[in-house]
Amino acid sequence: MRKLIAFDDDTLDKLTQLARDRMGTFQELADEAFADLLKKHGIPIDLKDALRKSAGLSKAAVPKKSKTGKAPA
Repeated sequence: MRKLIAFDDDTLDKLTQLARDRMGTFQELADEAFADLLKKHGIPIDLKDALRKSAGLSKAAVPKKSKTGKAPA
C-alpha cells in the first residue's frame, strides 16, 4: 500500500543523502525507522515477535541450552 508523507526540503535532502551513503534506498530507511518505532512501543513487527509476546516470553527469558542439551542452572 502506498501512502504519501510530506517532508520539508532539508529533511528530504538529508534522508536521500543518508540512503546514498549507506548504499541503500529511501524505502529501506523508512522500513528501518518504522520497525524501530513499532519496537519502541511494544508492537510486534512480525509473526515471530507476535507469538513471543502472546506467550509472555521475551528473548532474555528464554534460557539457551548448552551442548549437553540442558538449560544452565
